[in-house]
Amino acid sequence: MKQIQIYLRQNQTIWEKLGPGLITGAADDDPSGIATYSQVGASFGYGMLWTAFLTFPLMVGIQVVSANIGRVTGHGLAANIRNHYSPWLLRGLVGLLLLANTINIAADVGAMGAALKLLIGGPAHWYAIAFGVVSLVLQVFVPFPRYSPILKAMTLALFAYVGTVFVVKVPWGEVFYQTLIPSISFSTEYAVGVVAVFGTTISPYLFFWQASQEVEEQRAAKGEEPLKAAPEQARSSLQRIKIDSYVGMGFSNLVAFFIMLTAAVALHQHGVTDIQTSAQAAEALRPLAGNYAFWLFAAGIVGSGLLAVPILAGSAAYAVAEASGWPIGLGRQLRQARGFYMIVAVATLLGVALNFTPVDPIKALFLSAVINGVIAVPIMVVIMFMAARTDVMGHFVINLRLRILGWLATTVMAIAVLTMFVTWVR
Repeated sequence: MKQIQIYLRQNQTIWEKLGPGLITGAADDDPSGIATYSQVGASFGYGMLWTAFLTFPLMVGIQVVSANIGRVTGHGLAANIRNHYSPWLLRGLVGLLLLANTINIAADVGAMGAALKLLIGGPAHWYAIAFGVVSLVLQVFVPFPRYSPILKAMTLALFAYVGTVFVVKVPWGEVFYQTLIPSISFSTEYAVGVVAVFGTTISPYLFFWQASQEVEEQRAAKGEEPLKAAPEQARSSLQRIKIDSYVGMGFSNLVAFFIMLTAAVALHQHGVTDIQTSAQAAEALRPLAGNYAFWLFAAGIVGSGLLAVPILAGSAAYAVAEASGWPIGLGRQLRQARGFYMIVAVATLLGVALNFTPVDPIKALFLSAVINGVIAVPIMVVIMFMAARTDVMGHFVINLRLRILGWLATTVMAIAVLTMFVTWVR
């Protein structure tokens, strides 16, 4: 029977091999991310396109390491931190993650409501409530084996941003030249833009989500065990993680590139350089690039938000529940994991509620990005140390190539955060 299961795993189609990595990568291009990429595209034109190519290998490195930890140990990141590090470190990181994710949910559902209002009219706040409730209901009441394919299918919504580029006139020769030989500025504004891109692209909630989803996938698949207990499953599982992560992070950065390019061509080249939200970017496209580009861009905001909001709430729930030792998992029924689903509900509903407060959504989004950037560095350091420990990973400690990629990503994020603080002092 084990031989049959190994054969079936090795003969999966590419689409079947894609799962946590693809979903995680696509969720990175949430409405908040779309706003950031639109802002830098509108502000700096082609001068920021190179960042999508630099962040790709860095994302791959840290996400593969996170996924490996989940698949090898059978536990998510927070559970492993709880088992091997001090409680104060765990509580601090998880608390900040929950805060950042809740604020990010608020920004995302607000952007989705604003985008749907642009498309069909009506009350944006009520749309935000509806999106939050739909997301919550799906997570709580749809079994994981059926919910995971739904998330996977939602990733296709991001192709709207690939399509948008092809309805505006793009000077591809200049684009390729500026991407390969960028005009880098040493101004404070440019430095902050680079930090914003890195902070948006390499986010802590992605680490927690992909690791926990590997655990979910393993538990949902008949005959699958953590690799420490079933090393014979390692070859096919680690190969799948590699393919899944490369495709997912490649897709994520490709979409980010096209969003920045759309804003550069349709907005920056026409003198529109101040974009604050994703919905504002969509609205600004209409008179400059036409209704079709506007519809694609706005619809993409809704689609990406439907994917990202449950992942933001879910990653917070995984982290809090694992840190507390509670039963976890979207594969469990509500009565089996009440604490886990309580965090999903609290994060989602608080995020929705923030849209009805005087809190400025732009400032809230900025605060979320700052918190994400600050906590990403210590989390990445802990992840890299765990992945190299034999008491955590057994015989599956990460190889030299992954260590180099992971530590390079950690170093770049640390430099980005340091740059952010330096610009504030100035």
